[in-house]
Amino acid sequence: MIVIVDYGVGNLHSVAKAMEKVGAKAAVSSDAAAVAAADRLILPGVGSFGHCMKNLSECGLAETVKDYARSGRPFLGICVGMQILFDGSEESPGVPGLGILPGMVRRLPDRGLKIPQIGWNCLDFRAETPLFCGLPAKEYVYFVHSYHAEPLDRGIIAASAEYGATVTAAVVRGNIWATQFHPEKSGEAGLTILSNFKDVKI
Repeated sequence: MIVIVDYGVGNLHSVAKAMEKVGAKAAVSSDAAAVAAADRLILPGVGSFGHCMKNLSECGLAETVKDYARSGRPFLGICVGMQILFDGSEESPGVPGLGILPGMVRRLPDRGLKIPQIGWNCLDFRAETPLFCGLPAKEYVYFVHSYHAEPLDRGIIAASAEYGATVTAAVVRGNIWATQFHPEKSGEAGLTILSNFKDVKI
């Protein structure tokens, strides 16, 4: 079973509907036991870094999510669900992230472009990963964000995008995948990514 973590934030039902479209059974759950028992886990997130971490902790799911990430089973973070995998964010100083991936989340550079970035942008694939299997080079996906991750290990960056600077669009490390963009809002490209996640073997 694929479980989508319900901690009071994120496009839960949009993600669930997208998973249904690719033929996957996905349950939206806030139950720690269900999260821990999932075959595959999706951690969405919308809003601020601090708000997401507060909700995740108050729901009693922070440690469960960390344990799951260490389990070797497929894990997908989306948008702020990607950001909170890191150590912290400039958006919420003093609020620790999950610390699953070393690094910090930084504000997009102010170089005359609108912040937040809202809309379609082109991916530059930087590492081979099953998540992007079947996508053409320079695929477009949908972003809504003002911050992006800067991993300590740049080798985990699977895709980047240009928006006033080179922005981290996706990361991969072992069983963990995460995207700054929204696959569930990215049309056929996003459905391909979610279908790949449904079928990926570790």
